[in-house]
Amino acid sequence: MSGITTSGEKKLKLFSGRAHPELAREVAEALGTELVPTKALDFANGEIYVRFLESARGADCFVMQSHTAPINQWIMEQLIMIDALKRASAKSITAILPFYGYARQDKKHLGREPISARLVADLLRQAGADRLMAVDLHTAQIQGFFDGPVDHLFALPLLADYIGEKVDRSKLTVVSPDAGRVKVADQWCDRLDAPLAIIHKRRDITQANTILSADVVGDVKDRVCVLVDDMIDTAGTICAAADALFDNGAADVVVAATHGVLSGPAADRLKNSRVSEFVFTNTLPTPASLQLDKITTLSIAPSIAAAIREVFEEGSVTSLFEGVH
Repeated sequence: MSGITTSGEKKLKLFSGRAHPELAREVAEALGTELVPTKALDFANGEIYVRFLESARGADCFVMQSHTAPINQWIMEQLIMIDALKRASAKSITAILPFYGYARQDKKHLGREPISARLVADLLRQAGADRLMAVDLHTAQIQGFFDGPVDHLFALPLLADYIGEKVDRSKLTVVSPDAGRVKVADQWCDRLDAPLAIIHKRRDITQANTILSADVVGDVKDRVCVLVDDMIDTAGTICAAADALFDNGAADVVVAATHGVLSGPAADRLKNSRVSEFVFTNTLPTPASLQLDKITTLSIAPSIAAAIREVFEEGSVTSLFEGVH
């Protein structure tokens, strides 16, 4: 049987949906276990069926699903998996979301809008999740949407250490792509001992992924700039920010982001961008059309595995990310 059992007969079982099984297998390997065998299929009308092929009774169950496209299908599959475990008498259920779907809809910008990030948290709780684990939430306030413990994991140490080893730190400037990322960019500056610059951008709130203007605040002339963000979706925003840096005399631009959503025109924009390297983690699968030399993908699996072990052994997840908030 798959899973980990302690001397006190506690049982850990790791389950994966179909959205990103490669990451789940990496996490299982890092834990020294195997994924629980699962039968999952789609009926002709689109309904999802899930059945686990071994007992989950009395086990601490961890259900991984990264909300990649088609996002609604994979959220629904995770909800069904959680419901199945609840009805199978699992001792506890932790929903692991390497990428939290709908996280950008965390507040109302205009009247009559939903707060969909809260809705996703409510659905997970109602399905039977006792705990959430997520990597680099779009905003920290999402932790308050779930009525239970939330373990917020960070990719900053992984990404920053990679950049620090590749770039001459004496020439490095960390750049926040907007005001909302300044706190995270500050943490990069502390870790890499580098100065900070900010892209001041004006968005069109009536259209998604649209920027009206981008201005650079700070000295980037002849500097190697690392643009840091939580996610890259269509890549329009980040490529416009990179262009603004080059227009202000930057010697080179590297982009580091946790989540490579990479929707729609992202492939062409990354290929044609003057950015020398895009660095992502594997919280989401990289589309086949984006297997480019300038894209580097780092594995977040060891961090997720370490957090799972801390939760299972009733240790401290916070201790894994000291100095990152």
